[in-house]
Amino acid sequence: MKTLGELESAICAGVSRFEQDYMGRGPKNIQAHLLGDLLVVRLQGVLTAAEQQLVKSLPAEKGRDLLKQVRTHLIETARPVLEAMVQGVTDTEVSSLHHDISTVTGEEIIVFTLATVPHFREVKKR
Repeated sequence: MKTLGELESAICAGVSRFEQDYMGRGPKNIQAHLLGDLLVVRLQGVLTAAEQQLVKSLPAEKGRDLLKQVRTHLIETARPVLEAMVQGVTDTEVSSLHHDISTVTGEEIIVFTLATVPHFREVKKR
């Protein structure tokens, strides 16, 4: 049985691989936080050069909306891959997935609601 830190680290590795495979590049920084049956993944520095240029070249609202639509579509299309990875690591089913991205900061948030609270081994303090 894995520790909480090992679960969160495995989630980070899986989401980072997903970003590389499906979005063309991985995040500059990634963190995962398991809070009961809620898994929050925060990615920083995820916008590709093309996405950054798109946001800059169009009127602010149009560029932002277009980028969010494309990213949301990609996440929804590849949702089974993400859910399978999370289920494989946590040994619990994903009930729902929520996603948003900031075109200003390049930060992306993915939130998974899990069917049950994953079991993990407590770390013994010395």
